[in-house]
Amino acid sequence: MNIISASRRTDIPAFYSAWFMGRIREGYAAYRNPFGGQEHRVSLLPENVHSIVFWSKDYGPLIPHLRTLDSSGYHFCFHFTITGLPPVLEENVPTQRETVEQFNKLADEYGPRRIFWRYDPILLSDLTGPDHHLSTFEGLAGELRGRTERCYISFTQYYSKVKRNTAALTNRRGIKCFDPHPEEKFALVSRLAEIAESNGMELLSCCGDHLVEGKVGKGSCIDGALLKELFPDKPFGFGPNPTRPQCACTDSRDIGAYDTCPHGCVYCYANANKEAAKRKHAEHLPQTETLGGNTVEAAEGKELNR
Repeated sequence: MNIISASRRTDIPAFYSAWFMGRIREGYAAYRNPFGGQEHRVSLLPENVHSIVFWSKDYGPLIPHLRTLDSSGYHFCFHFTITGLPPVLEENVPTQRETVEQFNKLADEYGPRRIFWRYDPILLSDLTGPDHHLSTFEGLAGELRGRTERCYISFTQYYSKVKRNTAALTNRRGIKCFDPHPEEKFALVSRLAEIAESNGMELLSCCGDHLVEGKVGKGSCIDGALLKELFPDKPFGFGPNPTRPQCACTDSRDIGAYDTCPHGCVYCYANANKEAAKRKHAEHLPQTETLGGNTVEAAEGKELNR
């Protein structure tokens, strides 16, 4: 039995819902280790899935399928990223009004304990300074009040991919992004935590233990303790399996693939090249067993390792 992550590596609900439901019907999915390239296969049969943790900026394409998943015996919860950033920083994301409506619909259907708001990452730039984030966060928290109990935050991590993308933004549009001093981060997050608390939410820091103090808790995005509590009818024997330093996540199997998400976010660590990601999305066939493969033949005829 596994916890399925769908997915940290790409936005499956927004762009690959047809593929995902095809894999559900087939009863398995294949995925590649993004670092070693090894191929793996994981069962998606209901009896072999403890729960599915979805991640998305746009649940619109998946929402029509959720009742099918529910009636088939699957348990699931939702990470929903809503940042309110300008389109120049998130090129292909639905409007804030659309995403808030989706969020509220999911919360009404499945309850506020199963949907988590991600104000993540916090990107500081010429357009989005601390005042922008305080104002935007306060407005969103008010709109989501009563619909969630958790808000996850982190600051933009300037991996080499992100440095290239932000440098290209500066060259193309003259907009500079910057990584603030730790004290500035803590001051901003402390104020966000107060806003969150006033709206009935706990602010949780993802992979940022230096921010965990006072009203800011340590986040676990794949939270085994919560999943065990939410879905007590399934046996639970999962331990911790951090994906990077200061991560507190429980072991899961992520069925996504890097370089396949066409949202075009400047802060994205999962795409080396957003044009290549758009091309891979356009070439993808829903019949394939893996994301990132663009032909049926590429996904057939191999016995993949479990």
